[in-house]
Amino acid sequence: MNPDSAERATRQSALTAQLAFRGAFREVSGSTRRISGELSRLKASERGVGGGTGVFVRYVDYGAEQLRWIDAQLAAATRLSNSASEVENPDMQLALLRLAGPRLEAAMMGSLLLAVWLDFLHLADVALKQRLYSVEWLFVNMERFQKMLEPAMTALSSVEPAQVEAAVKDIPALVGHLTSEFDATREAMRVGAENLQKMLVLKDSIEALTLLSAMKFSLPSLPPSAPALLGMGLAVGSDGVMMGTRIVVSAEWVEMMRQLVRAGVLSLPVVSAAVRIQAGQVMMAQAYNELPRGVRVALGDGPEVRGMRVTGSAGAGMNKPPRHHVMPKEFREWFEKRGFTGEMDIDEFCVEMEQAHHEAIHGGGDWKLGRTWPREWNRMIMKALGKAETEAGRTLTRNEILNIVAEAMEEYNIPMNVIPWRGR
Repeated sequence: MNPDSAERATRQSALTAQLAFRGAFREVSGSTRRISGELSRLKASERGVGGGTGVFVRYVDYGAEQLRWIDAQLAAATRLSNSASEVENPDMQLALLRLAGPRLEAAMMGSLLLAVWLDFLHLADVALKQRLYSVEWLFVNMERFQKMLEPAMTALSSVEPAQVEAAVKDIPALVGHLTSEFDATREAMRVGAENLQKMLVLKDSIEALTLLSAMKFSLPSLPPSAPALLGMGLAVGSDGVMMGTRIVVSAEWVEMMRQLVRAGVLSLPVVSAAVRIQAGQVMMAQAYNELPRGVRVALGDGPEVRGMRVTGSAGAGMNKPPRHHVMPKEFREWFEKRGFTGEMDIDEFCVEMEQAHHEAIHGGGDWKLGRTWPREWNRMIMKALGKAETEAGRTLTRNEILNIVAEAMEEYNIPMNVIPWRGR
């Protein structure tokens, strides 16, 4: 392969995206494992939220319930990522990673919210153990905080792009509001401490419990008049850490996110929402477009990235083009027998195409006449797959099928930007 060839560049891009994806996955899964351990510890405690009459256990169970769907999406993302590493075609590798991207996005934002919920559980645990707060008021407040979280968690767990995108826009402001609620409850507990010993226990507990929190950069709350403390750019220090006044994220994390955004695996709004949350109270309420330009550029916001999300006339606000199954749905059972189920269902492998292009590959738009044309897409791809199985003398594997489909898509100039069917 020519070192300067386009194919080499595509393969390098696919490899870079895979490595970045695995890094982001490890970060999220590491957080969920620690949260899982803390939830188990709280529930097993004979005092605090796990003890007494057990009325507060429901809130621990709520956290465990959210953790289950997050872990399920991480598992599905892992399977897709593994499949991406096993196929030969680099464009199909990127396509599979893009299918995994929304699952990783939902899990990443869900884990941030779950870390906030864990903080409230820890706070309730300290209050009950030290009797620093009215049990009745604590129960009412926990119920209220849960109801604040539920809409965002429900939207994220659906993994529906539209619902996730809408939720992501509101999550930084939600975390900012919950941070204020947390700080107010903590202050009420401090006032309620009857002696120095209880105050010291409260101080130590609060300092320890925010280790995993998405609120850790925001406590105590900043006054409303405080200026945005995240600078116009992020400077990389001698230790490799990218720092602003209020935010500290590793240069490695920023580069990892940038690579995933450029590859179309993660969306820039999701990544910027995570940055705003970690940047502190002031930035939580800021819209994405109000982030300092230097931060957006560091994350990969440029014309080439924004252009990836504009496909044909649909990107200009016109009617969305039809979604084309690259693996014919009338042969669904054939594909299912070869492993295309679950997150690899053929409904996940659709592409948006201009109406004229879509009709052209199906013989002019009339499916009855189209089936008589040897080069009609469905007829051609099934013939190619059947021939490959005959030559192999066995059933094709899922990855072998994906490689054949990828080659055919390139020949027919079909974009490799696969998206779910979703009934359209």
